[in-house]
This record gives sequence, C-alpha cells and structure tokens, in this order.
Amino acid sequence: MSVLTGYRVLDFGRYIAGPYCAALLGDLGADVIRVEKVSGGEDRWLSPIAPDGTGASHMNIGRNKRGFTLNPRTPAGSEVLKRLVATADIVVANLPRRGLQAMGLGYLSLKAVKADIILTTADAYGDEGPYADQLGFDGVGQAMSGAAVLTGPLGQPTRAYVTYVDFGTASLAAFATMAAVLHRERTGEGQHVQTNLLHTALSFNSPVLTEEAVTRRERTSTHNQGQTSGPTDILEVTDGWIMVQVVGTPLFHRIAAVVGKPEWVEDPRFATDDLRGRNHPDLSVGLRAWAEKRASSEALSALAEGGVPAAPVLAAAGTLADPHIVATGLMHPMSFPGMGEVPVVLPPMSLSVTGPSLNRRAPTLGEHTDELLAELGYTPTEVTGLRGERAV
Repeated sequence: MSVLTGYRVLDFGRYIAGPYCAALLGDLGADVIRVEKVSGGEDRWLSPIAPDGTGASHMNIGRNKRGFTLNPRTPAGSEVLKRLVATADIVVANLPRRGLQAMGLGYLSLKAVKADIILTTADAYGDEGPYADQLGFDGVGQAMSGAAVLTGPLGQPTRAYVTYVDFGTASLAAFATMAAVLHRERTGEGQHVQTNLLHTALSFNSPVLTEEAVTRRERTSTHNQGQTSGPTDILEVTDGWIMVQVVGTPLFHRIAAVVGKPEWVEDPRFATDDLRGRNHPDLSVGLRAWAEKRASSEALSALAEGGVPAAPVLAAAGTLADPHIVATGLMHPMSFPGMGEVPVVLPPMSLSVTGPSLNRRAPTLGEHTDELLAELGYTPTEVTGLRGERAV
C-alpha cells in the first residue's frame, strides 16, 4: 500500500505546474482524476507524438491518472462538479483567480461542499501585489528572478529550455500538499495551499539575490563558467563536449592534479572558492587546453579516477542511450493506444517501504468519464443527457 492510497485528487491543472503536482501525488498512490475541458486541455497536445495528437508532455505528466471531461460552467456540469468534489480529498488547480471562481473552484466554494478539502493552487505571481491578476509561464520566473541575465552569453539574457520553474513549483506544491494532508490527519482541518512561479524562481536564485542586496556586486553572465567557485565549465573535447564542475578546495586540489597544474594550488589568485570564481577565466584557459587534446572517454575516465565531478554533454538521443540510464531503467515503457510502448521517466524519488510506482498510463481524452460518472451515481440515461448538453 502506498502512502496516499485511499485519497482522491482532482486535477484541474493546466500545462505543467498543476498537472505535475497531481502526478507526483498519484505516484504515491492517490486516485488522481484528470479533469479536462470537453475538447481537451491545452497541455494534452504539446509535442504531439500519438496518432490522435496526444503529446509527449501528457504521456509523462498524465501518468497514474484517470481521464474525465467536464464543463463546470454549465448547470449540469456544475452539479457534477459538486458531486465530484464531495468525494475528493485534494483539488489541484493552476488557473487565474477569476477562472477558479468562475468554475466553482475557489476555496470557499469547495469548502462549502467538502469541509475538510485541501485546495492546492499555483499561479504566476501569487494572489497579492500589483501583478496578482496577470498571467505568466515558466519564463516569467526565469526573467524576473535574475536568472535569465546570468544564463547564456554575456549581453544576451537566455531562457533555459527546460522549464525548471514550472517543475520546481509543481514539486513544492506536492511537498506542501503532503504537509497539508499530515495536518488534516492530525486535526481534521483542510486548507488552501498556494504556490507561484515567481516565488519559486526567487527561492532557486536566493543566494544571488541575498548577495546582491548586501554587496551590490551586480553579477553578469559568464556563460558556462562558474562564478562562486571553480573551475566549472563545459569543455570541447575531440569528439564532443563534457561538463566539469568543481566546488570546494579539496576538489580544486584534485582537478589541479588531474590536468597537470600543481602550480594552481599555490597560486594566491586561486586560494579560495570566491577567488577561483573571480579569476575563473584563467582556470578555464588551462582546463580547455587539457580537454581539447582528449576524447570524451579519455577525459572522463581521468576525471573519474581523480575524483572530480564530470559528465558528458548529451543530446536527447544520447541521454536515452546512456549506459547508466539504461541500466537503472529510469525510462519506463508504458503502452498507449495506437502506439505500442512509449518510454516515460520514472517518478524521481524512492522510498524503501512506501515508494512511488507507475501503475497507470496517461489517459486518452475522457477515457474514464463514464466509469467515474457511474461511481458518482449517474445512470446511463443521465450520462447520455450530460453528453448531449456537452457538460461532459
């Protein structure tokens, strides 16, 4: 039995932050019901790979969920929503505040139906302040937190392709939801759990922000080179690229030995992490000269033997073929209608007793609507009527 077995989660999320939060709860055993518009949620169709247009994002983030379609803005759909909420423990939604209220998903509305409900929401800016009603995606957090100006070449602020603010917000939302579940177990009281993209991005970049507030240093991008320690860089080798990351004096002594630069250890320019960050260009020159004469396998072998953190820089195809990823089975095959087996990433955590698992592939659009309506007490005739009204 998983830790959330017996809990029901209603996933009204869109794109990543809400749906991934719900997926993590499903990984831990919750019965997650993915509630989409009758035409399908926007995130279902991102990076399409299936014959019906279902995308790679949904294949991963839709895992461990049952699929349900609903239009709660219709009278009949509003009644279905109330019945559904009455059976739920947690509602997850990352919609603008006005949208939540219009759909009947505000905390007070939900609490009126289920007194101990937990509502978990994620939005761009939070529900206070001058930007509270503005929309935003992952890039908002990257841009406003100071991260984009520290990424990419100097003078060209760069958005990270991987949406770490979205996934980070989802993960923190799941963490906070678990805390709310524990509180409810102890007190019987539900609550509203709130996260937002900007706050997540500020938290992830908090050392830089605190440093700036105190020192007014105004850091700028050094591209792949480290700034607070070193040497850290992405290095070209004869057959590709590798990443080397050194933090702390013991590792600095090791890298100096590996690349044949014992003089670095005695050089006052490199005496501390901060000085190594400030004088990083001089370290990178020596590191690049060492790497450019070697193949990836030779360089990585030498670094591994010397106890220095390093890895190959891989494109997606290389990631899928990497021997460690293959050996540990981190890409798990799951069947999907019309496609055979599709590899999805396993849940990114492990517990020795109540660990997560992949028990259910991502649902097709509305796949379990009839099943769930029957659970809510609707007769086949009533279901037909709901479909006729486009309530489901």
